[in-house]
Amino acid sequence: MEYKVEEKSAPGRDKVEVLGATFEEGKPEDKELGKWRQKLGSREEKLKYLQTGERYWYGKEWFGSEKRKTPA
Repeated sequence: MEYKVEEKSAPGRDKVEVLGATFEEGKPEDKELGKWRQKLGSREEKLKYLQTGERYWYGKEWFGSEKRKTPA
């Protein structure tokens, strides 16, 4: 894939090269790609998938700059 490079003006400089879009346009060919419920077999697998995906919002453990001294 050949990348598009654009020249733009930057503050304090004349012109700089900026990398353009790096994705391939199109739509998924298979309609089953986004259906995660059908990919997972048992109820336990589905619950584990959801808990892993939502632990950022509902979890008690936090790391680095995300840690709050008092819960929200």
